[in-house]
Amino acid sequence: MEIFSYLGKYDYEQLVFCSDEASGLKAIIAIHDTTLGPALGGCRMWTYVREDDAILDALRLARGMTYKAAVSGLNLGGGKTVIMGNPKTDKSEALFRSLGRYIQGLSGRYITAEDVGTNVHDMDLIHTETDYVTGISQAYGSSGNPSPVTAFGVFRGMQATAKAAFGTDDLAGKRVAIQGLGSVGMQLARHVKEVGGELIVADINDDSVRLAVEELGAKAVSVKDIFEVECDIFSPCALGAVINDETVNRVRCLAVAGSANNQLADDKHGDILHERGIAYAPDYVINAGGLMNVADELEGYNAERARSKVDNIYNIIGNIFDLSRTQNIPSYLAADRLAEQRIAQMRNVRSNFLRDEKSLRR
Repeated sequence: MEIFSYLGKYDYEQLVFCSDEASGLKAIIAIHDTTLGPALGGCRMWTYVREDDAILDALRLARGMTYKAAVSGLNLGGGKTVIMGNPKTDKSEALFRSLGRYIQGLSGRYITAEDVGTNVHDMDLIHTETDYVTGISQAYGSSGNPSPVTAFGVFRGMQATAKAAFGTDDLAGKRVAIQGLGSVGMQLARHVKEVGGELIVADINDDSVRLAVEELGAKAVSVKDIFEVECDIFSPCALGAVINDETVNRVRCLAVAGSANNQLADDKHGDILHERGIAYAPDYVINAGGLMNVADELEGYNAERARSKVDNIYNIIGNIFDLSRTQNIPSYLAADRLAEQRIAQMRNVRSNFLRDEKSLRR
C-alpha cells in the first residue's frame, strides 16, 4: 500500500513500526489525531495474512478511535496497536514488555488498552515498562476487564436504536439476532434476555452457542444464515466489515446495533441501510463504553462515574438519529459530522490559545 498517500488522505499524525527479534514482536502503532488529547486505543493481536492487512487494520481502527472519543465527549484522540501473531501461541512476557518500551518512547502521545486477542494480564506486562496503559489489573486500582461495561453501553445504544426504529426502547418481545458470542456478545445477550427479548445467535465457537441456548433459551443458527433470519434487530458482535456488498441486502431487520468495530465495509453500505429504512447505530459510538470506562482511569477510576458516562450512550445515539432525521442523512454520516465538529472547534480553540502564548513571549 502507498502509506504516505493513505496517511495524507485521512490526516494521520504518526505510524510506528515496532520490531524486536529476540521476543518476536512485530507490531504497528497508529496515531490518528491528538487534537482533543493523547491518543487512546487498544492493542489487538491477530494472525494477519499480510503485513499490509495489519497496517490497514491499525490505521482504520485508530481513525475510528478518534471519532469515538470525539462524539463521546472525551478529551482523547485516536490510536491503535496491532501485533502480528497468534494470540494462542505467540504471547510471551518479553513480547509485551518490548511493546511497553516502544509505547513509553512515545512519551504519552499514545495510551494503550486491551483489545481482541489481548487481556488484562497482557496489559499488566506492558505496565511493567510504561504507565501509558489502561485496563490493567484491579490490584493496581484499575477498572479491569472492560467487556461487561462495553456490553452495557451496547445494550443502552440498542435501546436507543429501537426507539428510533420502532418508537419505543422496550426490547420485550423483540427478536435480536446476535452474530458473535465473545465476552461482549454473550453479556449483551444476557441484557437482552433480562428485559424480555428473544435471542437468535450464531458463533464459530460451538460451546458459546450451546451456552446461549441452554442458559438464555436462544435459538441457534449457522454463521452463514444469521444474516437472513427474520428479526427486529441485527447485532454484529464479531469482527468488522460484516455489512458489505454480499450482506447489505440480505439482512431482514429494521435496526442494526452491535459491538463490532468497522461494521460497514464501505460508507455506501451505510447509505443502503438508510435507503432501506434500517436504523443503524454507528459502531464506534455504540461500542464506546469500553473506552469511556478505561478513560476514567486517567482521572482516578470511579466505577459509578464510569457507568454513568456509559449510560449516556443512550442519549448520544438518540442525538445522532435526531440529526439523521432532521437532515435526512445516514446515521453514520450524522455521527461523523458531530465528531468532526467537536474536533474542529477544539482545534480552533487550541490554535487561538497557542497564538496568544506566542504573543506573550514576544
